[in-house]
Amino acid sequence: MDELIKQVSEKTGLSADQAKAATDAVIGFLKSKLPSPLAGQLDSLLNGGTDAATGAMGAVTGALGGLFGKK
Repeated sequence: MDELIKQVSEKTGLSADQAKAATDAVIGFLKSKLPSPLAGQLDSLLNGGTDAATGAMGAVTGALGGLFGKK
């Protein structure tokens, strides 16, 4: 999660606190749109969990594609 916040800060010019608030808002939105199992895997992935990361990344990517109208 810290790496994501750092990248958001660097790419947008936002302060670390602003980048964290923006990141939290986006992740909260995504979790509200994802099915519960995927939302849990997203949490695990963002918190550095490697067990869920292997399968979760593909599942989350596929779900996000559907969320934004891609199949």
